[in-house]
Amino acid sequence: MPALADRESLFSVRGRTVVVTGGSRGIGAMIAHGLVLDGAHVVIASRREIRCVATARAINADAQAAASGGTCTYVAADLATSEGVARLVDTVGQRHESLDLLVNNAGATWGAPLEDFPRSAWEKVLNTNLVSPFEVTVGLLPLLRRAATPDSPARIVNIGSVDGLRVPDPENYPYAASKAGLHILTRHLASRLAPDHITVNAIAPGPFRTDMLGHIAAVPELEQQMLERVPLRRYGDEDDIVGTVRFLAARSGAYLTGVVIPLDGGISGHR
Repeated sequence: MPALADRESLFSVRGRTVVVTGGSRGIGAMIAHGLVLDGAHVVIASRREIRCVATARAINADAQAAASGGTCTYVAADLATSEGVARLVDTVGQRHESLDLLVNNAGATWGAPLEDFPRSAWEKVLNTNLVSPFEVTVGLLPLLRRAATPDSPARIVNIGSVDGLRVPDPENYPYAASKAGLHILTRHLASRLAPDHITVNAIAPGPFRTDMLGHIAAVPELEQQMLERVPLRRYGDEDDIVGTVRFLAARSGAYLTGVVIPLDGGISGHR
């Protein structure tokens, strides 16, 4: 049997180097916060520098208070553009020799009636949710390959959505399509990168209390209707998303690749 110390480290990411895109707020900030408290060194990336600074400071203050040994730094970059992706890749490459975990979380959404849906919305959402994760992954592959070994693969975790697993109620056409595309891209990359000892998995969250759902949370009746469609009758929280990412990123997830995990309170399995 494994030694007790080995079992206790099964879900640990202590000492790992991590990039979390869209890490200044929402689910990305939850992931960054949880991993730093577990002792990881996390680089968050987001478009607005002022928000990156505030999030990194708050995370580092909590890490210092907990004596976790983890750290949070940032790169301000608009990952919906190739220039922003290049900035992230170049900066991470200058700071770190290798990369253990990439979390492609940056995302955008847009809602409009079917007949009025603008082409510009499709371009923005697809660039942010689908093209950007691909370009970031390709750009950071040399660092991921440098960290990867047969016994300890490097990891990529893509943050998809339950709206990419079933037909959503809102008219968010490019969002749902982009997340469904990210799920199949996850499987495609998993097949391609397995010989490089890099695993690629996705998490498909249901409703989390973030800015993206702020317009619904602000109206009690709409919020209640939404949560009534969740079999577990609640939002997801930081423990839910961090626990799933840690499972995929630690020794516990080393033999798992090409999987999309529905972290949705039961929505995708409920009619």
